[in-house]
Amino acid sequence: MKIAVYGATGMVGAQIVKESLRRGHEVTAVSRSGAPVPGASACRAELADVRTFANIVNDHDAVVLATVPSRTSGNHSEWLAAMKAAFESAGSTRLMVVGGTGGLEIGGVRLCDSPGFPEAYRAEARTMAAVYDEIRSAPDTLDWTMLAPAPAMQPGARTGCYVTAGDSPAGSSITVPDFAVALLDELESPAHRRSRFTVANPDRGTDTAAGRH
Repeated sequence: MKIAVYGATGMVGAQIVKESLRRGHEVTAVSRSGAPVPGASACRAELADVRTFANIVNDHDAVVLATVPSRTSGNHSEWLAAMKAAFESAGSTRLMVVGGTGGLEIGGVRLCDSPGFPEAYRAEARTMAAVYDEIRSAPDTLDWTMLAPAPAMQPGARTGCYVTAGDSPAGSSITVPDFAVALLDELESPAHRRSRFTVANPDRGTDTAAGRH
């Protein structure tokens, strides 16, 4: 499969590139810097560059969007507009979107709207949740899946084991390598087309869905 990964030099994107290469896929690593990535073709591009995005879409079997809004003083509306433009330009190419935990729900309340949610991350979480609202209203022709992590996602071991859930957290944490395993499993064997799901590493004694690789 020929896969393009936007945000390829970030914490999550880099692991998605690594897992894709591990499985023998042809990868284009897209980033603002165009930094070289061993084993992949590097591409320097902004998500907001619609022309380049359209060219990448036409030349790949799948595109992964692993970008986030500004974590400094940047305007989130610019990133949200770029994501919306990407959805409108993807055509029939498979689109995998790395979502945010804050848009998940417990008891019908989004985590980003709950009183205990960290205030420092609330604005970003609500913007990520808005992306889900945008993509689920996209035309039926858009072949998309959004994968949201567990509330805690951090570096760690690649176990290849994870549990899944729909709109509520599947567990408390996930390692970044196992998040990448779940994303590639979905790309290779789609089970959540035009929907969102979430993953977590299993707690002891929990039945697991194991990555195949």
